[in-house]
Amino acid sequence: MKKGLKKFNELVEALESLPTIGKKSAMRLAYHLVMENNMTAMKIVHAIENAVSSIQKCSKCGGISEDEICYICADEHRDSSLLCIVESAKDINIIEESGEYFGRYFVLDSIEEDDIERLKDIVSEGVEEIIFALTPSIANETVILYVEDKLKDFDLVFTKIAQGVPTGVSLENVDMLSISKALHDRIRI
Repeated sequence: MKKGLKKFNELVEALESLPTIGKKSAMRLAYHLVMENNMTAMKIVHAIENAVSSIQKCSKCGGISEDEICYICADEHRDSSLLCIVESAKDINIIEESGEYFGRYFVLDSIEEDDIERLKDIVSEGVEEIIFALTPSIANETVILYVEDKLKDFDLVFTKIAQGVPTGVSLENVDMLSISKALHDRIRI
């Protein structure tokens, strides 16, 4: 690009730094925002500014919140006997969209002692079942075993979300770990 487009190039680079946005997409977005719809651009700028200045981690579960405690942790109607452990605050939104889970969450950012102590504090508030909703991997299987060991003094049931072949996907497009899990964890019909 030419030197005279320094600010445009900076916008393209900023957009390109976002996940899943490549150079061509960043160029298209930048052009659209600057040349075709600058009102939308101003709306996006305002929304980003508001979000960055007001969104934080929930001090209890580690999820996304606009307050110190998120709306899920503050909801007295949630089932406090169920605790779903996730890898990322994004995962909470995905599970919530399913409409199938009504318990509480805990974002396990790391297995450092501070996070484990926070987890123990939550578990001591009446949790009966821990549901692990972690990406299937050998590393996460190790994390599950580690967390189970750290919580062995509590009377808990440990479960994890089902794994296997996704609906509508041909077996030739499924990885071997998923096929193995699906065969191992098959259900009677």
